[in-house]
Amino acid sequence: MDYGTYEPYDEPYARPRRRTNYFAWTVAILLLMGFALAAWLGSFYIFDQPERPDSYRILQKLHKIEPPKRFELTAAPAGEFLNPQQLYERYVGMGAAELARANAELARNYIRNYQQVRGLVPYVVGRYTIVATRELGAGDVFTSGMVALTHAIDNGELLMEHVYPASPEALPLMKQTLSVGLEVKLERTHDISAVIHADRLVDGRMVVTVVPLLYGSYTVTRGLGTFRLQPPLSLNLVAGWPLFKSHERSVIEQRYAEYRQKAAAIQQGGPVPIPGLSQSATPPPAQNELVRVEQARPVQGFSPPPVLAKNDKLAKPTPLPKGKRGKKQTPPPKATPAPAMLAQKPGAPSPTPITIASARTPPPGIPNIPAVTPAPAPKAPEPAIQPVAQAPSVPAATPVPVLPAQPAPAETANVALASNAGGGSWKTFPPGKMPLGRLIGTGDLRDVADRGLAGERIYLKGQFVVNFSDANKAVMRPRAKLTDKVLHFGGGSSTRIVVEFPNGYTPPPQGAVVNRDELRPYEITEVRKQEDGQLNVFVREIMQPN
Repeated sequence: MDYGTYEPYDEPYARPRRRTNYFAWTVAILLLMGFALAAWLGSFYIFDQPERPDSYRILQKLHKIEPPKRFELTAAPAGEFLNPQQLYERYVGMGAAELARANAELARNYIRNYQQVRGLVPYVVGRYTIVATRELGAGDVFTSGMVALTHAIDNGELLMEHVYPASPEALPLMKQTLSVGLEVKLERTHDISAVIHADRLVDGRMVVTVVPLLYGSYTVTRGLGTFRLQPPLSLNLVAGWPLFKSHERSVIEQRYAEYRQKAAAIQQGGPVPIPGLSQSATPPPAQNELVRVEQARPVQGFSPPPVLAKNDKLAKPTPLPKGKRGKKQTPPPKATPAPAMLAQKPGAPSPTPITIASARTPPPGIPNIPAVTPAPAPKAPEPAIQPVAQAPSVPAATPVPVLPAQPAPAETANVALASNAGGGSWKTFPPGKMPLGRLIGTGDLRDVADRGLAGERIYLKGQFVVNFSDANKAVMRPRAKLTDKVLHFGGGSSTRIVVEFPNGYTPPPQGAVVNRDELRPYEITEVRKQEDGQLNVFVREIMQPN
């Protein structure tokens, strides 16, 4: 048998090599490049435009967006305060495309908590009268709280939607407090209400939507108590702007027109009792006064009661007949001017109890104010201070924090949405002639915040830049060198100096550089340290002008 004729193993084991399809690979690479480019552009579209409903929803799912936060008066973003006429002139001349870009930027800044702001934030000031109010729901941009539709007293061509975000527990009291006809008075010294949207109506009028960045507390002089605003956890941007739609405004304006006709026909009688409407002319004297009573955050390093306790202990051994030892114990009571100064601050603007519950007064010190007040003080302020000492017993009546309401003084004819505060009066000294005390720089402020003043007189020196200036106070920041900014020395970027000036003084203008040395320092009254490490240093001017 011949086995040589058949060779089954002559075929190669490997398959024949195929040609590479370069066209298919080119198409695949181009598709991948297009996908990468689309993802890159989409990320810019989503992250750079969070005011769009779809972008906002995606960022929420990715946990790349923070809810709106509460600002403090000294930490608010830089802005400009516009009255009704200025607001109307700014937005009425814009075209449709320009107004859309402006609204996108306003909403974007609010959603980003004003971290990347170009230019100045527009804030609202002026007097407005509430025309209508309603509760916010799931179909609104802000899903909880109330919104008030107001018209400017000085300019009838401007409407304002003032948003009051709050928790559902505060709604019953808010409905009783935010009544129609109430006057909303926004002042630059106490209110930081930012414009987040502007719209042009068919008849040429402008309506702006405003939200208070402070989210403070409000009360009325003859009401049940106090309600506090809360920043919204999320926004429902699908609902759209403005909050009062066209059909709602038409109904409100129709009722308002009927009221004006009846009011014109009956001039000798009183106001027509139509619910939901108020007079078009100058509003009558308000029976209730709506006041913001922003309370300060409790501070660990500053507690007036322990200071008073130490003074009491030091006051007991003084009558003992111990000669030199009794003399050594007499100087420590000089530390009492610090609490006494705090007791005089609220009393300087007005004797009403509203000033005591202002943002500058810490809650722990309120019950001890009568003990610090000198004995020969007039009897008039006593009724204003005693109800504040009894405030802790009132909140048991309602689930929200409640303060007792006092009758409005006869002098207040209009309703104000601001706390009363003004320049105080204290003793000033020539350069270098102030009382003895410890002089520190901005680098030692954190040590003072940790230990507290402890009754010690401390002065502050340094070079500061004015960020905000008002009638009786200015907000400054320590001026850091270029090397300190690069190496993060000194902590100037996280320190704010709030300077209060006495009556008759003119604060430095915004942008000015202030130099204070050992001959002309500021006197420190309080140092507050926030949870994020921010230092708020409250000082006052004690030097006489040159």
